[in-house]
Amino acid sequence: MAKAKAKDPGSGWRGRLTRTLAGGLKERAQLLELLREATKRGLLDADAMAMVEGALTMAELQARDVMVARSEMVCIRREDPLSRILPAVVDSGHSRFPVVDGDRDDVVGMLLAKDLLRAAGSGAAAKFDIREFLRPVMFVPEAKRLDVLLKEFRANRNHIAIVVDEYGGVAGLVTIEDVIEQIIGEIEDEFDVEDDQNIRADGDGLFMVRGATRIAEFNEHFGTSFDDPGFDTVAGLVMQRLGRVPRRGESVIIGNHEFRVLRTDRRRIDSLRVSPARGAPAAPAAP
Repeated sequence: MAKAKAKDPGSGWRGRLTRTLAGGLKERAQLLELLREATKRGLLDADAMAMVEGALTMAELQARDVMVARSEMVCIRREDPLSRILPAVVDSGHSRFPVVDGDRDDVVGMLLAKDLLRAAGSGAAAKFDIREFLRPVMFVPEAKRLDVLLKEFRANRNHIAIVVDEYGGVAGLVTIEDVIEQIIGEIEDEFDVEDDQNIRADGDGLFMVRGATRIAEFNEHFGTSFDDPGFDTVAGLVMQRLGRVPRRGESVIIGNHEFRVLRTDRRRIDSLRVSPARGAPAAPAAP
């Protein structure tokens, strides 16, 4: 009886991976194909595979793809008194703020919320001078690749950068969290809707809404009558109106409501803030 021919150890996915890496990777797709095969075989965890894919695609993404739009930046004016600055800091929930002189194209420094703690004591407001608290600003072009930006964040120990366009005007801002999320996925913050809720009241007629919320549920909650065979979800409604996947911070008015995108990527809308459009009646409270 003839012996079964031994399988060439170099013919499997391990051998192909070794040859690919040793001979030089011509296309990123080759590596992803091999890693996906390893994932199917249970040799690579699915979460780890998602992180690898995120890390590899960072070279294809630029600061403009993940930045907070200029219109959505929470800025502090250099001439503002402490009595105006503190409420803005508390209401936003952010930890870092661009300080501007005049308009948003003139960013003169960064203000950290934690630095204001020593200015909030008794009698400090009268002696407050924002110049004592300003930190240097990191500026990056819109076309800055995210993998390069992450290295610069780490090297400079910065957590936030102002994104400028080709004319030197401010286009938005980007944080280290925005970049890291491209690798590890979303990091929950004050904009995330709780797991068991698709629609969550956020006070003063504002609601946090998941992009995946079904239109029927949205209609029932807000008393609307959106209905179109072209979409099934709130995200689909917004994308149909804009004709594309919007950037974070973009907004659109549909009917009596304004939909402002809080979280998104190049494929989908994750969460939105819904509020009455100007002149429209306030939405009903959550039942």
